[in-house]
Amino acid sequence: MSPTKSTTTSKKKAAPKKTAATTKAAPKKKAAVKKADTTPAKAAPQTTTFNATEAKDRADKLLQGFGNFEPYQPKAGEEYMNDTQIEHFRLILSGWKHALMEEVDRTVQHMQDEAANFPDPNDRASQESDFTMELRTRDRERKLIKKIEGSIQMLDSGDYGYCDSCGVEIGIRRLEARPTANLCIDCKTLDEIKEKQKGG
Repeated sequence: MSPTKSTTTSKKKAAPKKTAATTKAAPKKKAAVKKADTTPAKAAPQTTTFNATEAKDRADKLLQGFGNFEPYQPKAGEEYMNDTQIEHFRLILSGWKHALMEEVDRTVQHMQDEAANFPDPNDRASQESDFTMELRTRDRERKLIKKIEGSIQMLDSGDYGYCDSCGVEIGIRRLEARPTANLCIDCKTLDEIKEKQKGG
């Protein structure tokens, strides 16, 4: 009778050891889950790429033209490049230049705010490529601002709206589509054909 009692008691003693081992293993699993939950917080630096692409889209629209104006409606028998038309294009060119200058200031501010020394090489490379893209766009805008300033000077001298090559009227609609145009559509087409021949 006594041997059976000893075996039952030994079994009862062995059971608490198993439960104690399982309770010790449980906190380790919880700790591992907490570490996994905190890792997605490193995805925050990706906002710089979104801002950069957004800035590029905005800049591309500005480079294509300043479209926030009402098209000019010429009256019957109206003289080409009269005072009203000159004022119309002056407002377009000045507004376009002002918008580009604001975009340059916004980019400088954005680069100063977003500049950070990321420990991750991938984040650092991503930020550098974004900044390079923005600087290229700013360089294009800088050249365009010079063209706009040249067009404003031509407005002052009375040469604006006439083809530099043949002297023909460029046309109101073409100038509204591209306010810095200095060639009529025919001369511009010939110029593009020559460029293709040189390149080919």
